[in-house]
Order: sequence, then structure tokens, then C-alpha cells
Amino acid sequence: MTQGAGRGPEVERTATLRDFRVPAYVNETGPYVGSIHPGDALPAADDAYPEGYTPTQRDLPVINRGDTVQVTVEPAPAAPDPQPATGPGPLFVVGDVHGYLDELMTALREQGLVDASGQWCAGTTRLWFLGDFTDRGPDGIGVIDLVMRLSAEAAAAGGYCKALMGNHELLLLGAKRFGDTPVNSGAGTATFQAAWLLNGGQKTDMDRLQDHHLQWMARLDAVELVDGYLLVHSDTTAYLDYGDSIEAVNDTVREALTRNDADEVWDLFRKFTKRFSFRDEGGAEAVRSLLDTYGGTRVVHGHSPIPYLLGEVGSEEGEENAGPVVEGPHVYADGLAIAMDGGVTMAGKLLVRQLPLDN
Repeated sequence: MTQGAGRGPEVERTATLRDFRVPAYVNETGPYVGSIHPGDALPAADDAYPEGYTPTQRDLPVINRGDTVQVTVEPAPAAPDPQPATGPGPLFVVGDVHGYLDELMTALREQGLVDASGQWCAGTTRLWFLGDFTDRGPDGIGVIDLVMRLSAEAAAAGGYCKALMGNHELLLLGAKRFGDTPVNSGAGTATFQAAWLLNGGQKTDMDRLQDHHLQWMARLDAVELVDGYLLVHSDTTAYLDYGDSIEAVNDTVREALTRNDADEVWDLFRKFTKRFSFRDEGGAEAVRSLLDTYGGTRVVHGHSPIPYLLGEVGSEEGEENAGPVVEGPHVYADGLAIAMDGGVTMAGKLLVRQLPLDN
């Protein structure tokens, strides 16, 4: 039996990392030698690290919702027409939520998927969440509780609400299971706890995390094919490392989590964190490698915020910038990829859209 979708105690989403007793250097950003990710943690001095510790890379630069980058989105389309009593209903997908429960509820209401009280009202509609329910925002556990509840309500109405595994689910699972246990990061020593805090882990989420949340996350699929759309969380070809069929990938991921080996789960987390494989030259071929292996005609993913995919984040220092405009899902890679992360963590909007898209 799942919990309700209550928000829990009110907290400020911008709690500092020092509140969690993380070394001060993780608050500093900038590329360090050998870095391939923007915003990697940078030590203040050569001797700033604990002995034998290598900082864990921050996944993306932290851009708070109150900072100068502002992302606006066109008004959502009108709610869908009432659904037929029989047969599969329309297909909707949801981008990264990252703990923004209020924004999620607003988006679901706008699309006619839940009513004013937050109950499922979409009949036979099929709803897929693309992963990343926690971290960075104020109520990740509330988001998980909501998705679990809607899954039961949608099934009772003849539809469904399902979810994919994101890299932040792996990160939270790892932080809870392994804590400060050292893992082989490939570039020195790291820990899930440090990586979780560095990438937006919220103490309130950890405090409220229960066994049924952990079990639910550990059972999520990594890849699904629905109506010709290959649904994944991350814009990477790393899924190919885990099997040549959807069933094989999902089984491999679940088995890795069942074995509960810290290094194995870390390797899985890092591969799910890869991004931008579809963005630049050769991106369409990367998408085709997934489609040729797993089927489908288009890949739908979250993970990488659309402003980063468009290359519109990061102007000259000090330059006034109104920020990129996100009009909705981003179709790219010769029309083969659809990005659904609207950048809710960086003043954007949480995207909930019906497939196929109007444009």
C-alpha cells in the first residue's frame, strides 16, 4: 500500500551543501584538469581533499531557479477530449520532475490527467514518466508517492501510469545503500553519498525514504517501446552495453541492483549519467543505433535540459541574458529524437505532452 502524495514538511530547496557536512570545496565550480563535464567540482587548493579522495563530478552546472537564466514556455495546449471507454487511450510522456511536486500537479491538471483534487481522471490514458523524480527540488519523495498512487488509480480506470529508471534513482539508491563506501570511479576514489550531495541530494528526501520507495525504484525498467516510440531516460547509447533487446537491458539492470555490489551499481549510474550523444555531428546515427537494436521510429528521452541541447546556456560572464525560450519538447537528430526535459530546475517548465506531437 502506497503513501499519499503529501508534500511533507516545508523546506527551502536551496539548502547549502555545508548543511550536510560536505567539505567546503564541493561548493566551488569550474573545470579541473581532465574534466569533460561543465561545472566539475574544483578544489580550493591541492591539499583540500581528504587523503585518497577524488571529487565526484557534478552532472551539470547548478542554475538555481532564481538566477538570471529564465526559461519560458508557450501556454499548454487545451486538455484532451474525453477518452473512449474501450481500447488504449492516448499516450503522454513526462520529463524530469526533480522534486517539483507542485509544478508536476499543475502540468498534469493542465493536460486533463488529474482533477482538481489530484486524482486520476484520464480514463484509459497511458502515462509514462521518463525518470529523475528526486534531487534538486523540494519534495522528491512526494513525487514518488504521487506516481505510485496514480499508477494504481490509472490501472483501476483501464489506463496506466508507468515510470522509467533515471540516473537520479540510481544515485539515491546508491546513497541509501552504500553511503560513504568507497567505489572505483575510474579516476580515483568516490562515494555515492558525495555524488548524491553534489548533484542536488535533499536531506529531507533521505529522511523520508522508506523501504517501499527503494523497492519501487529498484524495479523500474530502463527502456520501453510504446507505439513506435523508444522511451529512455538518458540521451546516450550506453544502454547498448546492457543487452541487445529491451528485455535483456531491463533484466540486466534489475539483476545488477539485486546483487547490491557498490562498484557495479556505480558503473551503472555513471553510464546512465552520460548525455548529448544525439546532439552533435553523428547524433542521428547514434539514435539509429538504438532504434536498430531495440525497435521504434523515434527515441524519447529526458535527462539533458533542452537549453543545454540548444547550446543556449552560458553567455559571456556578466552579460545580461533573458535566457533561452523553450517552446515545448525539442525534436532534433534528423527528427529521430524528442527531448522532454524542459529545465524545471533552472526556471523552465516541467513538460507533460501527448504523443505524437502536433509539430
